[in-house]
Amino acid sequence: MIAYLKGKFIETEPTHVLIDVQGVGYHVHISLHTFTEIKEKKEGLIHTHLHIKEDAHTLFGFSGKGERSMFLALLSISGVGPSTAIMVLSSLNVSELKTAIVQGDVRTIQSVKGIGAKTAQRIILELKDKLIKSDDFEAESQLISHSHNTLKSEALSALTTLGISKNAAEKSVETILKNSGNTITLEELIKLALKTT
Repeated sequence: MIAYLKGKFIETEPTHVLIDVQGVGYHVHISLHTFTEIKEKKEGLIHTHLHIKEDAHTLFGFSGKGERSMFLALLSISGVGPSTAIMVLSSLNVSELKTAIVQGDVRTIQSVKGIGAKTAQRIILELKDKLIKSDDFEAESQLISHSHNTLKSEALSALTTLGISKNAAEKSVETILKNSGNTITLEELIKLALKTT
């Protein structure tokens, strides 16, 4: 199996990258997340998975090992092929997907184009325990909850200073954090909370 490719990025598109490795050009399918990571680079290393079918040998590439592991985990689910797995990883980053699986959030997974309710439930059912047991998920969740706690306390402090009652501010901040995942900035959080309290 080809574990990784290291070379020059000749052509980088949202769906694929063409990598020149010592004069040989490899066409590698990528997720939007990987595209975002590598689009400004002229060369680099891509972790790969060679998917073999009777009629085709297709290379899939990832900017990090975590994304490749999640891709392989998704492939182990009945009814999820490589194109669907790449679509999932283009719609949700690895930590968003792990959080959705562990929390049993069918709606978030189902929001991905091509994923129905049954497939979303199957992904959760088959991957939830594996993810909870994996060390990197625990470390990641602690990191997310730590950053959430810092964000939350800073936002609450700002809102109470602005004259909003602590109870109303807490309710509002918790709702916004729950809906936004871990992508919101302190400034956005305060602005949204001011609108909703």
